[in-house]
Amino acid sequence: MGTEAGPGRLCLVTGATGYVGGRLVPELLAAGYRVRCLARTPSKLRDHPWADRVEVATGDVTDEASVREAMQDVDVAYYLVHGLSGGRDFEETDGRAARVFGRRCKAAGVGRIVYLGGLTPAGVPESELSPHLRSRAEVGRILLDSGVSTAALRAAVIIGSGSASFEMLRYLTERLPVMVTPSWVGTRVQPIAIRDVLRLLVGCAELPGDVSRSFDVGGPDVLTYRDMMQGYARVAGLPRRLIVPVPVLTPRLSSHWIGLVTPVPRAIARPLAESLRHEVVCTERDIERYVPPPPEGSLNVRRALELALQRIQDAEVVTRWSSAALPGAPSDPLPTDPDWAGGSLYSDRRRRLVRASPQALWSVVEGIGGENGWYSFPLAWALRGWLDRAVGGVGLRRGRRDASRLRVGDSLDFWRVEEIDRGSLLRLRAEMRLPGLAWLELRVTRDENGRTSYEQRALFHPHGLAGHLYWWSVSPFHAVVFGGMARNIASAAEKQGARRPGGDGTGADQTGGDRAGADSRRARQAGRAAG
Repeated sequence: MGTEAGPGRLCLVTGATGYVGGRLVPELLAAGYRVRCLARTPSKLRDHPWADRVEVATGDVTDEASVREAMQDVDVAYYLVHGLSGGRDFEETDGRAARVFGRRCKAAGVGRIVYLGGLTPAGVPESELSPHLRSRAEVGRILLDSGVSTAALRAAVIIGSGSASFEMLRYLTERLPVMVTPSWVGTRVQPIAIRDVLRLLVGCAELPGDVSRSFDVGGPDVLTYRDMMQGYARVAGLPRRLIVPVPVLTPRLSSHWIGLVTPVPRAIARPLAESLRHEVVCTERDIERYVPPPPEGSLNVRRALELALQRIQDAEVVTRWSSAALPGAPSDPLPTDPDWAGGSLYSDRRRRLVRASPQALWSVVEGIGGENGWYSFPLAWALRGWLDRAVGGVGLRRGRRDASRLRVGDSLDFWRVEEIDRGSLLRLRAEMRLPGLAWLELRVTRDENGRTSYEQRALFHPHGLAGHLYWWSVSPFHAVVFGGMARNIASAAEKQGARRPGGDGTGADQTGGDRAGADSRRARQAGRAAG
């Protein structure tokens, strides 16, 4: 497929900042294709290992002008965007975006569209489907009717390290040895490994021009969700789970239950739960006529779970379900204009001199959050996370993609990395439910005397009276939360610096090995994105 990297055919990938798209790009490059990514926020692609090997076009699939520009000279266009947790009008938005995309593909002479949608249950009227499955089916039809040869892949549960379906399965099984569950745990599904999804997506670029249709895609196993949970328990070395299904747990109640137990917020948990109300099993396997499985066959569920767990244990999770920002989450960049429209901009600033090298301090800063915590008043952070979950937010359970390295666009508990200047600046934008916009900046600098300095700034732009009241209600706790955070980060850096040769604040600590290890890990990730 394709030719040598560089002169190959040009593929446009939408959704490259998301879970599947972020893994598809390196697979296309490895197969010899040239890749252009369409992204609303190109900076989110900057720190990927493959970033310097792709073109990046700024735009949105709902903006016809930006799509038109991105389509120039494109041979194959991948449509991998979905409003999984969108607002009430997400179906209309999804449809409008698909029409724009199909229209511009046709006008640009694109040879093929490849779309990844959801597997819909056979024999069930579309009116009875969940809004999200119904919308995905409609998007597929729109693209197939665009006049461009289209391959619309329809998948059910995708199993891979970091996928929302896998995270939901993993946490439910690990945290609940005894479960009272919704009745849909008895529904039969046909999961597919992310590795096979990527193989099929790449293979579809070479389909014959006269092939334009939908394809059901799934792995070799058909089993219930209960079977999947028990299977995960076996792979993870856990005792067999006691699962008691009850019929009274509706998809809405199920989403609350999933949101309480797993990192997946209920806005995403609900469409996942709704998609399991009906049996979702492949009715045909015609795709194998065009993209044959490897000699060893497609991955079964057990092997897919083993690979996903191995990636987590090796800290090689390339993308996660949270890679894409949640619809409705604040996305405004940090204001830099002092006269920024909107009035008040509250701030809390802290600064401490640190008896350690800048490198030692930075390693603590970049490792913040997730299992490492926030270095102050854990109960207060946990309470804020619980409150956010209670009102439908993401809470603290998203954790980190990587235990030591961050990149722009990464989710970090209820923050998202807005900017990172490795060694000196980490800026986080809040994605918890707030009456305003919030940022947290952590800086590593040297003062005029060459001493290492830690600077911390929390910013809040209130929306209306509720925003002002919120700031003043929490400001009495800032000395404990933010003050303690600055002290403890400085202390952790000093302890870490003392353990390193030359880590006494002179800047001579030997971090080359750490950097080489991180670079080596990134190289491994580039070659192992399919797990």
